[in-house]
Amino acid sequence: MRLRHNPTAEGAALVAEAVRDVRTGRFERTMSALTAAGAAVTAGEIYLSHDGASFGNKMMWWPIVVVPAAIPAGIASVFSRRAAHTVLPLASAAIVANGLQGTYLHWRGISQRPGGITRYNIEAGPPAFAPLLASLVGGMGLLAAVLRREGRPPQGDRAGA
Repeated sequence: MRLRHNPTAEGAALVAEAVRDVRTGRFERTMSALTAAGAAVTAGEIYLSHDGASFGNKMMWWPIVVVPAAIPAGIASVFSRRAAHTVLPLASAAIVANGLQGTYLHWRGISQRPGGITRYNIEAGPPAFAPLLASLVGGMGLLAAVLRREGRPPQGDRAGA
């Protein structure tokens, strides 16, 4: 007899495992590691994009400096609860702020092209939403900072109560 593939059951099992990981605190370390990896990839992509534009505006250097800060912060947060609740949120908040600033600057650059904000200028000008992707890396770090660490009781629970 052949067993049928049941994607609904597999999806439910995957969700149940993810919920268990969040409840037990295992997800904080995973998010910290993903933040470090995401920051490395994002910083490289930003460098290549801004280098292609010859770093025409000095503000283009800011994400090259800010985004890589999440790499050591994320790695440290995998191993240290203290780093996960101090260094990682600071680096992540700076990345979110820089991503919002970059979004403004990119849209300003699009609007300054001949014709202003047109479909052509949005497609051919600075990438309109790319800085928000960097902000997502910062958001992952902020999420990791508020998650509970493995082996620590949930907030509000008292040991022995």
